[in-house]
Amino acid sequence: MMNVYEDASKITQEALDNAMKSASVVTKGFQQIAAETTDFTKRAYEQQAEMLEKLFRTKTLDKGIELQADYAKTAYQSWVSQATRMGEIYADLAKQAYKPFEQTALTATDAGSRAAKQVSQSAEKKAAA
Repeated sequence: MMNVYEDASKITQEALDNAMKSASVVTKGFQQIAAETTDFTKRAYEQQAEMLEKLFRTKTLDKGIELQADYAKTAYQSWVSQATRMGEIYADLAKQAYKPFEQTALTATDAGSRAAKQVSQSAEKKAAA
């Protein structure tokens, strides 16, 4: 029966260690998300400023409309690309944050099975006696 307590202690320690690993992964993931967002915002601002400079230099209305249409298309494509990238980062973050707990779940399942087997064997011995 002492083995059950040792297993529980081991599982608890492992869960705590894995929680720390997961927190570290989440922290790094949020740093990456912040960096990506900052880079995207900077690029978008620079593209917008460049477009406005070109727009102010245009001489005809047709050229201004064409320039705005091109900018809208480019801005939309950039946004879709960034949204896709952010989705990939979040998905990877979720996978990496969960990964440490996979082993803990397996260990806990194995320990529970062993404990149930020990209890069953003990009950059979008492019933046989």
